[in-house]
Amino acid sequence: MKKEGFWSKDWFFGLVIVIVVFALSVTTNFFSALETRAYDWGVSATSKPVSDRIAVIAIDDQSIANLGRWPWSRDIHAGMIDKLAGAKAKVIGHTVFFFEPQLDPGLQYINKLLGVYGKGAAPVEDAATALKGRPAPLASSNPIVAEMGPILLEAEQALNTDRRLAESLKNAGNVVLPLNLGASEIQPNGRPDKPLPDYVKGSVVAGASGGGIFASERPGYPIELLGNVAASVGDLSLINDVDGGVRRDITTVDFFNTQQFPSLALAIAAKSLNLGAKDIKVVPGESVTLGNLRIVTDSAGLMFPYFYKDLGPSKPAIPIDSFFDVYSGKIPAAKYQDKIVLIGATAGGIGQQTVTPIGTLSAVETLAHSVSSILQQHFFRTPAWGVWVKLAALLLVAAYLIAVLPRLRAGPAALISLGVLVLLFGAHFGLMMGSGIWVQLMLPAAMLVIGHLLLTTKRFLVTERGKEQSELAGAESNRMLGLAFQQQGQLDMAFDKFRKCPVDEQVLENIYSLALDFERRRQFNKAESAFAYINQHDPKFRDVAERMNRAKAMSETIILGGSSAARGAQATMMLTGAGEKPTLGRYTIEKELGKGAMGVVYLGKDPKIGREVAIKTMALSSEFEGDELQEAKDRFFREAESAGRLDHPNIVRIFDAGDEHDLAYIAMEFLKGKDLVDNTKIPNLLPFDEVCDIFEKVASALHHAHQQGVYHRDIKPANIMYDPEAKVPKVADFGIARVTDSSKTKTGMVLGTPSYMSPEQLAGKRIDGRSDLFSLGVSFYQMVCGRLPFQGESMTQLMFAIANEKHPDIAGFNPSLPAWVQDFIDQALAKDV
Repeated sequence: MKKEGFWSKDWFFGLVIVIVVFALSVTTNFFSALETRAYDWGVSATSKPVSDRIAVIAIDDQSIANLGRWPWSRDIHAGMIDKLAGAKAKVIGHTVFFFEPQLDPGLQYINKLLGVYGKGAAPVEDAATALKGRPAPLASSNPIVAEMGPILLEAEQALNTDRRLAESLKNAGNVVLPLNLGASEIQPNGRPDKPLPDYVKGSVVAGASGGGIFASERPGYPIELLGNVAASVGDLSLINDVDGGVRRDITTVDFFNTQQFPSLALAIAAKSLNLGAKDIKVVPGESVTLGNLRIVTDSAGLMFPYFYKDLGPSKPAIPIDSFFDVYSGKIPAAKYQDKIVLIGATAGGIGQQTVTPIGTLSAVETLAHSVSSILQQHFFRTPAWGVWVKLAALLLVAAYLIAVLPRLRAGPAALISLGVLVLLFGAHFGLMMGSGIWVQLMLPAAMLVIGHLLLTTKRFLVTERGKEQSELAGAESNRMLGLAFQQQGQLDMAFDKFRKCPVDEQVLENIYSLALDFERRRQFNKAESAFAYINQHDPKFRDVAERMNRAKAMSETIILGGSSAARGAQATMMLTGAGEKPTLGRYTIEKELGKGAMGVVYLGKDPKIGREVAIKTMALSSEFEGDELQEAKDRFFREAESAGRLDHPNIVRIFDAGDEHDLAYIAMEFLKGKDLVDNTKIPNLLPFDEVCDIFEKVASALHHAHQQGVYHRDIKPANIMYDPEAKVPKVADFGIARVTDSSKTKTGMVLGTPSYMSPEQLAGKRIDGRSDLFSLGVSFYQMVCGRLPFQGESMTQLMFAIANEKHPDIAGFNPSLPAWVQDFIDQALAKDV
């Protein structure tokens, strides 16, 4: 009897909690992740000014769109470095890896020709260098061949972008390039594949080797042509914590216990102070000094840089300019005089994104924060005595849970536990914000919270045992409430009430019916949970096992929702042959047809009359909330209503519109053929008479719409569907049309595709049907000559051309056109409405 009382004592339960929590902290990463999260909160709570000497030039989406697909030719990088060098930038830190030579196909052939021209006097890859200043071997016998030598050399010079970039690096004299030594906290067992080149060895730092961050067996470094002329090199690697986040940064990398190399951030900081690699001194596991600057490191030689908070929603702490804006001169290079300029990728798909205490940053932004931290001595540090403080806090909390908390009443226990918790959090945040010191106190705090909750729960459950009978007495009321919630469409609340009932045949029937309702709403994951609950208690109940497996398959293969990063909401529905076809309203979804202006377009079927329809969808709930969601739905149905009023043989017919669950949709006529985009380019232009027939019918369709007070606002070949067999064009996508009355049209709103927009539409003025006729004229012009009448290298130039410049004479592009076409074009594309 006495032994039984011993096991049930609160103090013994507290001891078990302490042992279990401590064991979990050793065997799992949960508490380590909690410590790093608390570290992030501490970093976010501090505020320090960033160095005004640092600027970032981003290789962003805009630059990719204007300068071409990545990777760029290296003469583009050379051009940027020339601009910055001419502006007298202090240091240029380039984060793009130049580990392989750029051998374009044309350059390879030129090198082969030079090799032949020199009759084997030099290797192919070095033929141009070998032939400079030498007479042509065949000059005496063939003067024409002799003249080819300078031409080939000139071509080689123009195509050898590596040499072009090397010349820019040499002229600048202040460019720091990245290495990739494969930095890791795990020391490799082997040896490097090959010795490092001399230009990399020139960046070896002073001090002992044997640090805690090691290089891999296959390091990457710039090609010799570039490495020989770079000011210095530094390692660009990231060290991730257990949760994948980046909080620490490399200072130096140990190369097989022989040499230490600086990080790229350290190399850039040294260059900005007119210091070299030999001015960097390492004390393994303690610190790194750079001139008068001292960086305190942990045992692995890592520093904890400061991450500077943004100044506003669209105002980053460190200025970021688009590569294209600087390259094109929109932003003058003089802005970067005496600045440390960091060049790196931020565009999606080419720039590595890292999670930091202040959010997701690109690699070049993370580098900028590290450089600023070094130069301004903004660091967090983990002192050696922090371990002892953590241990003392653990022992005090353990003693409280075992000896003190079991003796306290509920009220005082809650107050004391809260006070100790506030003290631990206060010490954590106070040290971080006041002194930049990180002491890990989240394990004691977590042990306190878990112990207090479990001990008080244990006491509460003892008193709750007497309430079990009354809970059973309320089972029927829970079942009735579940049925009521189910009838009102609140299925989640109904499921919660049913699960509180004792399991019997009637309750299982109720949950089975509820699971079918979940299926009808396409909430297959919730249907799976309901069927699984039934299967757990009665695996032979009806067809529950089959239903459960099918719901699971559907939840994994059918996705309804929007895209993310680009904020372009797209509804997507993916089907497999194993599952049932989903439905929207009364329509069965057969397959995906493609992407439309509003979302994904599906082929659907009306099961009542067997008619095939095209269904356009929009996942409004993924983009809007609250009142904005309701306003978006109202606009969606207004657009469907305005399009549905149109009844013309050359306008796509609208059959139905609705919304279900998280999707709004419009069911419309399913058309054969395709749009006219392919017929806007030579040699795919349609015969002139056929184009005239198409546009006569489209004009008739627009006339009908304008009489109904509906304007399309986005007439273009992509919105004209054409069946070449039936010779019937149809205007599609009246989805952005508006009913033009004062309550529904706002002056200043610009809708449409820029290349086809009218001047008044660009100006944001109130428009009418004449704007559609201007767009129709642009489309006609393109369809009969294969080019747009207004063009520009940028959106600004295009808009200026539409608003101010006269279109080119179409006869210059298609002389076979009748004379009246020019008169028609002149009238359709007149600037004055």
